Amino acid sequence: MQITDIRVRIVNGDEKLKGVASITIDDCFVVHDLKVIAGPDKLFVAMPSRRTKDGEFKDIAHPIKSEIREEIGKLVLEAYQKVLAEKE
Repeated sequence: MQITDIRVRIVNGDEKLKGVASITIDDCFVVHDLKVIAGPDKLFVAMPSRRTKDGEFKDIAHPIKSEIREEIGKLVLEAYQKVLAEKE
């Protein structure tokens, strides 16, 4: 599996949500609405999710292997930093 494209949109005016990304996998499958979130210590990437009836968030698309989740997070955060630098 290879991430072949990443698109990031910066979100202004939100305290925690800093950006929204879409990734393309192998030039044939797109996942929208990955979120760049400001955590207590650092930025992290949250997978697309929806809120359940009891208020909990559940991922609707996510990697099964933690190594893939880490790689996607790393690549999305790199793309986020690049877009942020271009805006300045």
